[in-house]
Amino acid sequence: MSTAMIEREIKLQFSSADEARNAILSAGGTPLLGRRLQEDALLDNADEELRRRQCALRVRVENGKSRVTFKGPVQASAMKVREELETVVGDGDLLLRVFEELGYRVWFRYQKYREEFSCEDVIVAIDETPVGVFVEIEGGESGIAAMAEALGRTPADYIVDSYRGLFLQHRDGCGLTGSDMMFGD
Repeated sequence: MSTAMIEREIKLQFSSADEARNAILSAGGTPLLGRRLQEDALLDNADEELRRRQCALRVRVENGKSRVTFKGPVQASAMKVREELETVVGDGDLLLRVFEELGYRVWFRYQKYREEFSCEDVIVAIDETPVGVFVEIEGGESGIAAMAEALGRTPADYIVDSYRGLFLQHRDGCGLTGSDMMFGD
């Protein structure tokens, strides 16, 4: 499966996955995909060309399946808006090797347990990460705002930072070290 679209999303922080799940179900969410581990690797070249352009190249592995995603620069908005190109690949580890041969290297790895729900025109994900629990709402602007409100949140609660940014805030705020956001680190 391949997609080319404009991605629009926000994150909201919750104290636990159970709290998030109960809120989503109470707001009318329907279970879509069960909880599974996602392992992501962000790549860039030695000149950090993609980061300088505020773009991302990601290889994700989950349940034995792999996807490669390119994300364009974030557009000015109260929500995180950017172009996203994504396709399934046969072997994520081999693809990482191909990218290495082309001069790209993994510069950040992160893990999360994700569980997804659908509600009207949005997809709502519970992301359990090493730095906290976040609900990610993706879809149209009005659907995102309506779901956030149904979850008892306002635009002041919207988080548009990446997991890398959230990791750095957590790491630096706690005086920790480490360059990747992995369970067990």
